[in-house]
Amino acid sequence: MTNIMMPQMGESIAEGTIVRWIKKVGDAIDRDEPLFEISTDKVDAEIPSPVAGVLTAIMVKEGETVAVNSVVATIGAEGEGATAPEPQAAGALPEAAAGQPETAAVSTGASPGLSPDDKRAQPSVRSAEPGATREDLRRLKSSPLVRRIARDHNIDIARIAGSGLSGRVTKGDILGFIESGRDAPVPRAEARPPGPSTPVFPEGEHVQVVPMSVMRRKIAQHMVLSARTSPHVYSVYEVNFARVSALRDRKKAFYESAGAKLTFTAFIAKIVAESLREFPLVNASIDGDNIIYHKNINLGIAVALDNGLIVPVIRAADEKNLLGISRAIEDLAGRARSKKLNPEEVQGGTFTLTNPGVFGALYGLPLINQPQVAIMGIGAIEKRAIVIDDAIAIRPMCHVTLGYDHRLVDGADAGRFLSFFKERMENFDEAWT
Repeated sequence: MTNIMMPQMGESIAEGTIVRWIKKVGDAIDRDEPLFEISTDKVDAEIPSPVAGVLTAIMVKEGETVAVNSVVATIGAEGEGATAPEPQAAGALPEAAAGQPETAAVSTGASPGLSPDDKRAQPSVRSAEPGATREDLRRLKSSPLVRRIARDHNIDIARIAGSGLSGRVTKGDILGFIESGRDAPVPRAEARPPGPSTPVFPEGEHVQVVPMSVMRRKIAQHMVLSARTSPHVYSVYEVNFARVSALRDRKKAFYESAGAKLTFTAFIAKIVAESLREFPLVNASIDGDNIIYHKNINLGIAVALDNGLIVPVIRAADEKNLLGISRAIEDLAGRARSKKLNPEEVQGGTFTLTNPGVFGALYGLPLINQPQVAIMGIGAIEKRAIVIDDAIAIRPMCHVTLGYDHRLVDGADAGRFLSFFKERMENFDEAWT
């Protein structure tokens, strides 16, 4: 009998949610065949079976969140009857995480494997006072994002009653704490049964109530955080894609023979990376009163899924040629849609590119992907009548939007960035292909 564990999809991830069981009890399964689908703070993924056999027991229901290394199922040899291994108690930590290492990590104010930024965001030593319960210690082991929000708002995480696994403080908990005015503690979810909620629609209205998916809840939290964090300002430029369109028509067959699909997004990503190298302020982040200039240009490409949106990252995009960028976009987008991305492939982005134009939008006003300070939206590329040398001409035109955090990026900075981008796009050098 083999126990199947909740995998740890990244150093800072402590729990995962079972979104869907692909196999049911009694089904035969091969090694590396998808067994179940999970959702974490970082990525959704299909988890393959580590062994071949028969699924004999499912310990965790769909929609349930458990700690990493918790037993979620068992697989036995073919012909072996179903068993019922004793499930871990709800909220229990795996044995490795339940002992002294966790206490030590909290008391020193740092968790093993965290980056310098994450270590600065840890709760202070005073948060783990003598006599603190194991539940208090678990609560302090929140995600790096939660700790960063706590530091930015000067909040002691120990004051917040977390609703996550084993009392962990989630992003929703800390945002609710901030919105409440910081003074009153957030009521513990398990301490008081929820009362009847007031219907949004009058009684008798024909409505269907459907719970948000895990991914949709996370997107909602992230967007609320972005709107609260950054004063968003937008600038829109119109770009002539005639040269790029002609180059694409000439080079498409060559790229296909090289195993890549040449899209307008690849051309745009190439020039965006060059523009970010020229204007490092747009490739930065804000950390309190400090500006963090990222030496790497890690370009996030938003990919629309059936149930949400995910942003895989092309690392060192400025070091890739057009063929390399084309291959990276196709690979990441394909694996995002098939739930094959690794957690690190959706982390560390320094700038995001999103393309509402594929759905016909003239332009979009996207929210910044925190902790970045800017995001570019690409509108539909359509033939329009424009004036060239006092004559009316038909050219493929596109509205390009830059959304930027006005705490750091001014309108003049955005204008210079977009002007540089526009000039490079309209005069795209064939040698760059």
